[in-house]
Amino acid sequence: MTTVLDARGLRCPLPLLQARKALSTLSAGARLTVMVSDPGAPADFTAYCAQTGHRLIEILPADEPSVCHIVLERGTR
Repeated sequence: MTTVLDARGLRCPLPLLQARKALSTLSAGARLTVMVSDPGAPADFTAYCAQTGHRLIEILPADEPSVCHIVLERGTR
């Protein structure tokens, strides 16, 4: 099961902070999909995952203009 977090309309670092909070409630291996509209979010999430041990699964364009879905998997840390 994948949890979905709607962070559209928020500017970084808010989508990342909300994702961090959501990930902390999930078990290792669980997935979180974050819907974002901030153009800098993909780079921020990539760096965040590299530093925290969470896994960036994919970044997908959404049906809405300027929105993408970032799929993360919670690490063991």
